[in-house]
Amino acid sequence: MELRQLRYFLALAEECHFGRAAARLHVAQPALSQQIKQLERELGVSLFHRSTRRVEPTEAGRHLTDYARSLVAEEERARAHMRELATGRAGRVSVGFIGTATYDVLPRVARTVRAELPGVTLDLRGEILTPRLVEGLLAGVFDLAVLRGAAPEEDVRVTPLRSEPLVAVLPSHHRLAGRPSVPLEDLAGEPFVIHPSQSRSSMYDRVLSACRRAGFRPDPLLEVGETATLVVLVAAGHGVALVPQSVRSLSLDGVTYVPLADPEPVELVLARRTHRVPAAVEQVASVIEDCVRG
Repeated sequence: MELRQLRYFLALAEECHFGRAAARLHVAQPALSQQIKQLERELGVSLFHRSTRRVEPTEAGRHLTDYARSLVAEEERARAHMRELATGRAGRVSVGFIGTATYDVLPRVARTVRAELPGVTLDLRGEILTPRLVEGLLAGVFDLAVLRGAAPEEDVRVTPLRSEPLVAVLPSHHRLAGRPSVPLEDLAGEPFVIHPSQSRSSMYDRVLSACRRAGFRPDPLLEVGETATLVVLVAAGHGVALVPQSVRSLSLDGVTYVPLADPEPVELVLARRTHRVPAAVEQVASVIEDCVRG
């Protein structure tokens, strides 16, 4: 039993006339009649009562109608789904976000993909440090990663998204909290809350480099893995911090974000593997680029 035979059968069952069914199918009437007879031989039942004026389904034909409609509909859905997969309109895409991009980029991407690519299932994971994101890309855990700085691995391709300045995060009662901007050197001698050191976070070196250019090394340092926790600790009075400007979307009582008098830019990039990138991944990558750049 072939899907073509089922389509012929359904057309005849619905038209109850060989001529009209053949015209609807754009086939010759003898070809239609031959296919129906072949289907009846294969099933071992008569599917239609035939007369000179009318063709009507038998009881077996009426039972087959429901099955045929389901099978034809499933085949059409399968074809549509394959077309969506081929064009990137369907599939599953896993995206990892560095902590400082979790609060402004991740929600916009989720909303936009849901609206523009409803057939794509997203697996979004935030608050992940850059080395883990790169490892996840190479291992196939993530299809895309939004991170800080370049990924040196040869199997990872990086697309710049935006450059943004660092801002100071101060407790709301801090002596500098009411200023429109603050020279970074004015924070010398303050305890700093900072992302983890060295190989674990790209922000650690960026913050220390900015402080070094301002003529000091912050001490003591309180290292925190998650951006939200970093801001909470500043609000609790454990120190000050430097974060990318986009973290201001993480609004918490007790903290004030103050621009630096001399901007210190940091880069946000989108990383993906260089080989065998599915169409759905490219579609989501385009959404991320538009969300960040727009």
